[in-house]
Amino acid sequence: MMYWYDHEISGWGWFAMSIGMLLFWAVLITGAVLLVRALIRSDERRHSATRSSSEPGAAQGPAVRSPEEVLADRFARGEIDEQEYRARLATLRDTAGLVKH
Repeated sequence: MMYWYDHEISGWGWFAMSIGMLLFWAVLITGAVLLVRALIRSDERRHSATRSSSEPGAAQGPAVRSPEEVLADRFARGEIDEQEYRARLATLRDTAGLVKH
């Protein structure tokens, strides 16, 4: 058996090795967790993009907004003025009336 009499580790050496080992495992575990989370999220995005509305859980996806809601948001953000908002809203409602018949 071989002994290293000339490589004596003092108290600070043990402390540095302990901290180094803790940091190593913390980085390794954090990397594994982040990798798994990224893979799960990309898998969920892929499934939600191909999910039909009849499948269970389809209602949890992004809500489909009506054209009137989109128009109201544009007006609220100041992208269109009141006159244009009212004209487009009237056009949407007239078109919706024609489609229902």
